[in-house]
Amino acid sequence: MAVVLDLLQRDQRPRHPEKAHRPDSPVQRKPDWIRVKAPGSARWAETNRIVRDNGLVTVCEEAGCPNIGECWEKKHATFMIMGDTCTRACAFCNVRTGMPGPLDGAEPASVADAVAKLGLQHVVITSVDRDDLPDGGAQHFAAVIRLIRERSPDTTIEILTPDFLRKDGALETVVAARPDVFNHNLETVPSRYLTVRPGARYFHSIRLLQRVKELDASVFTKSGIMVGLGEERNEILQLMDDLRSADVDFLTIGQYLQPSRKHHPVIRFVPPDEFKGYETTAYSKGFHLVSATPLTRSSHHAGEDFARLRAAREASRRAG
Repeated sequence: MAVVLDLLQRDQRPRHPEKAHRPDSPVQRKPDWIRVKAPGSARWAETNRIVRDNGLVTVCEEAGCPNIGECWEKKHATFMIMGDTCTRACAFCNVRTGMPGPLDGAEPASVADAVAKLGLQHVVITSVDRDDLPDGGAQHFAAVIRLIRERSPDTTIEILTPDFLRKDGALETVVAARPDVFNHNLETVPSRYLTVRPGARYFHSIRLLQRVKELDASVFTKSGIMVGLGEERNEILQLMDDLRSADVDFLTIGQYLQPSRKHHPVIRFVPPDEFKGYETTAYSKGFHLVSATPLTRSSHHAGEDFARLRAAREASRRAG
């Protein structure tokens, strides 16, 4: 099992105050290849019961993930730490924005207890951006990793982090805690950053991923993008080259889906054959693992993908 959970309660604050006055954009009808099975199986209900009984809120629900039916069927989810409110206001994201509250000092132990209770083989830990904190939440990430290691030594740990922009020493703190996989998503090509991801800097994110390998070459690195935001094919190919120059191991590519009429519109639904083409090209550029489908998401099949990633590295070493 691999589990993405937010331990905080919902509140009544506006979810996206910065988007409230934006004009509505059209929401396109999804093509047949985007359709997914509605949740509701017995195993899904059991996962739902575990979440509710423990008073948890899931990122799967908060982000409106299309894979929630499949993942909860397998008792897969992802822990979101440091609250449910992000200091950034990305045009694509459905997570609440605003000024977060203080960190919960008991949260690392709560997450570690949940991982042990559920018997997870692989866990994904993500977070909101916390630009309000001096270290961007790096010490909190490290504490979560350390306590999971203590209580569930056989569980492999994947983290999906913010960019720690202008937070000197933050990355070093997180990498020193020795996650198995360090994921930081580029989200889109550089020409779309001012529109889609205005609080971030493309080449800072590339350098962040490169620096992880410099600090600890044994850590797998991973990044992902969405397509359908107005990017061009040649820009995606250049992004692949940029990630490979940073020695990134694993690339994910998925279709952007618009959370609401106030979010960035879907410019185009990319057909499955184009995703297959991106996958083939990415493998030719040297990635150990590539997941490129319309429904690919960063944490989708994370446990299975980690096993494949480890096997691919070992095969590459034997071949070399």
